[in-house]
Amino acid sequence: MAQLRAQEYVAILIDQAFLEAEPVESDMVLEHIGDAIPVQVNFAISGMDRIVRELRAALQRRKKDVSHARHAAQEGLRNELKGTVTALLLSCEMALCVPDLESAPQAMTKMRTVYELAQEVRAKLDGA
Repeated sequence: MAQLRAQEYVAILIDQAFLEAEPVESDMVLEHIGDAIPVQVNFAISGMDRIVRELRAALQRRKKDVSHARHAAQEGLRNELKGTVTALLLSCEMALCVPDLESAPQAMTKMRTVYELAQEVRAKLDGA
């Protein structure tokens, strides 16, 4: 338990016999493994090759899961930002149409700059 708290692990090999024989202790171990992948194997009947295959398969599954989660998070953020950028562009367009804005050239220049920056952000979001 001390090693589980002291270091971070990618995967933890756990003997199935331990899980069945020591349910309280095994629950404590599983609570303290953090983000490590628990890989259950039967050391009594599994050879080293099989254990290595099980571990590699678990690591590949984790890699795919992380990749899918990252992609979903990126898509969610991209969609959220697109809505905000669209609202910003509409607000800028409406502000640029205000007749009194022409009497304040500095304000108009700044509003056009904001509008152009928002268009750049939209183009980057569309291209990503």
